[in-house]
Amino acid sequence: MPNIIVTDTEGQCKEVSIEIGENLMEVLNDNDYEEIEGVCGGIRSCATCHIYVKNSWLEKLSSKHEEEVELLSGLSKRQSNSRLSCQIEMTDALDMLELTIAPFED
Repeated sequence: MPNIIVTDTEGQCKEVSIEIGENLMEVLNDNDYEEIEGVCGGIRSCATCHIYVKNSWLEKLSSKHEEEVELLSGLSKRQSNSRLSCQIEMTDALDMLELTIAPFED
């Protein structure tokens, strides 16, 4: 089973198992990362599942949907490597993906 490497907002790093085809937001919720709220359920309307993906992994991800770009642009804690975890589905190519959970917006 593939894994992802998650750093939480406190700087704690943990390896989390994830099945191919699973949604990152759901896996983070299932593993009690409370910072990942996923209020909209993954339909790109809230940005409460904001993460930072390690730059070396960005080209392996699917392109950002227009709505994701728009939501991310309105976040004060946005970075160039910001993504919505609800928009990332696990693939073989993403085994050992490294991400950091973004802090809550003010």
